Amino acid sequence: MGMRVLVAGATGAVGRRLVPRLEAAGHEVVGISRRGPRPVDVLDAGAVRRAVAGAAPDAVVHQLTDLGAADGAANNRIRVEGTRNLVDAARAAGVGRIVAQSISWAYAPGDGPADESVPLDSTEEVPRSRIVAGVRALESAVAELPEAVVLRYGILYGPGTWYAPGGAVAAALAGDPGARFLGSTAADDSVSSFVHVDDAAEAAVRALEWPPGAYNVVDDEPAPGRVWLPVLAAALGLPAPARSEGRVPWARGAVNARARALGWSPAHPSWRTGFADRGPGPPGQGV
Repeated sequence: MGMRVLVAGATGAVGRRLVPRLEAAGHEVVGISRRGPRPVDVLDAGAVRRAVAGAAPDAVVHQLTDLGAADGAANNRIRVEGTRNLVDAARAAGVGRIVAQSISWAYAPGDGPADESVPLDSTEEVPRSRIVAGVRALESAVAELPEAVVLRYGILYGPGTWYAPGGAVAAALAGDPGARFLGSTAADDSVSSFVHVDDAAEAAVRALEWPPGAYNVVDDEPAPGRVWLPVLAAALGLPAPARSEGRVPWARGAVNARARALGWSPAHPSWRTGFADRGPGPPGQGV
């Protein structure tokens, strides 16, 4: 049976892929974002409360970010204040189910890919401590609702992301000193987990029926920068960066067994083929 779903962040990289998938699954969707037909400033608690009350949803999907300018502080404010406003508005409207976007690289340091039992990093080193604090605030606020699902996404790639052709990472690999993104192009032993935006969106659709809790939404192949960066560079038609030494201790990747056990599986199981896959646009939309 379809639900009425409010998507916060409906015009973002995941939101654009998510809305048509929800509709195809039989759900009625109300989308809000800073831009588009229903502009809402998520930092304005009153505006968020009115938007959620007016939509009267059965569930809320939180895909809010502020990454356009690669401003970590701005994105952290969305995680902390925007999430707080959205959770308070959902509670006031009697909404118990929420699905929220988080990240899979906030775990404590370790030698192998992390599962969901690994605690979040307790480091006091800036800027990582601020990033993790924002993630912790987001996940804690969301967990106040009785049916809260947190999706800890891997690094998003595909249309509309920094890793797409013409995106910020391509600019950085081409040597543009003005390229701005929150990530690394170090071809070292630091391990990352990726997820294609279509797979991230599909997980959000399925998560409307998942038990409460946190789930890593990543592909099947965590990999060090020295391995994945040359593949990305080749897919973008750019020279690969020189290999470097070292590993960031928290850059360990993540495993997706918990989400897979509930029936989700990535259509792009590895960045090895995913980086080069231009693919079609989202259902019902152009590329």
